[in-house]
Amino acid sequence: MNRALERPRGDGRRLAWLALFATTGTLVCCALPIVLVTLGLGAVVAALTSTFPFLITLSQHKVWVFAVSALLLLAVGWALHRPGRACPTDPELGRACGRAMVWNRRIYRAAVVLWGIGFFAAYLALPLLRWLEG
Repeated sequence: MNRALERPRGDGRRLAWLALFATTGTLVCCALPIVLVTLGLGAVVAALTSTFPFLITLSQHKVWVFAVSALLLLAVGWALHRPGRACPTDPELGRACGRAMVWNRRIYRAAVVLWGIGFFAAYLALPLLRWLEG
């Protein structure tokens, strides 16, 4: 039997993991430091940035980080929910494909939630706090 027919391709799987990785980057670069400083853990942020200096570079370019991760999320959303996406009719391959699609959608939802948390912390939390105080 042809090896290509033995397992479902899972074309959205790589994109889903890439989107999860990119959105986790937005959370680490922008949301985590804000949350830590808000909780009074500024020394932890200082230690993190001295240990991982790339965090400073990521936070300096957060517009690009969020834009690229949003584009990745849109691409993954299209790949997972595009018209005509179907599993093979073979029962065994169909079950494997169905399980892969369920997990791909779960990973995608987690990535969207992480992106939303990062976006809120990076762009909306401080203006909202100032509006509530003023």
